[in-house]
Amino acid sequence: MLGSMSLLFDSFWRAVAYGLRPRVVVLSFLPLLLMVGLALGLGYFYWDGVLAAVRLWLESSTLVGSIAGWLQSMGLGNLKAVLAPLIVIFAVTPLIVVFSLLVVALMMTPALTLLVAENRFPSLERKRGGSLLASLWWSLVSTLLALVALIVSVPLWLIPPLILILPPLIWGWLTYRVMAFDALAEHASSEERHEIFRRHRLSLLGIGLFCGYLGAAPSLIWASGVLFVAAFVVLVPLAIWLYTMIFALASLWFAHFCLATLQALRAERAAAAAAPTPPDVMTIDSLPLSLSHAPDPFDPPNPTRQ
Repeated sequence: MLGSMSLLFDSFWRAVAYGLRPRVVVLSFLPLLLMVGLALGLGYFYWDGVLAAVRLWLESSTLVGSIAGWLQSMGLGNLKAVLAPLIVIFAVTPLIVVFSLLVVALMMTPALTLLVAENRFPSLERKRGGSLLASLWWSLVSTLLALVALIVSVPLWLIPPLILILPPLIWGWLTYRVMAFDALAEHASSEERHEIFRRHRLSLLGIGLFCGYLGAAPSLIWASGVLFVAAFVVLVPLAIWLYTMIFALASLWFAHFCLATLQALRAERAAAAAAPTPPDVMTIDSLPLSLSHAPDPFDPPNPTRQ
């Protein structure tokens, strides 16, 4: 247990140090440009239509009308004007997080894992237990499960503490599933990957949850006040870049941890294979026939014995 915790902290500070390298910072701009272009393009074509649909739904809802009347009585009637944009922003944020993770996993994780392997584990054999198609399938299935969990948990977000707990938990689980697989895909065999997952599942999940809560930090920018609604277009690139750097840190952390555990696993198996085997225990059946049937001088005389 202490060894696993020590490895966790060692991998973390190494990931932070690697994340400050110019090569990693430059790599972070590739998913940033892709995600910003996609977000702004979709916003340009669909923002007004989605906003009008949400406002129409709010106006036809008796519950929202009661809440708006209560806000008006409390002197907070201006919040009604920004309620629709806030709903759209909160609905879009999980999608931005998930797609940022997938883009980083696709465009950065292989390069970051190679960077870690070249610098720390140059002699580690590559068994290529996870192909590109297997990685894509694994990421797709994990993403679908995470999106289903997000949709199912939406009603629970109305309970104030849970909105700060459930989404980061789901994002952390998805980060663990995607990043850990990609970190071992090139170097570990399928059997080695399953063994590492079995031995270090809690540690890997802990890395994912920690990074999942870090990934929730940019969302607090939009939740901190309604004044940021007007600056949403400006904040989108900043938030996406923060997501990219957080998931890049997660990728480096998983790479350091997974490759170190893979090296330790192979060293353990090599030591076990090289250990001398204990001598066989001699049994009565293994004695020569003449010895196994030799008379015992302390036995009573047997008249049938020749």
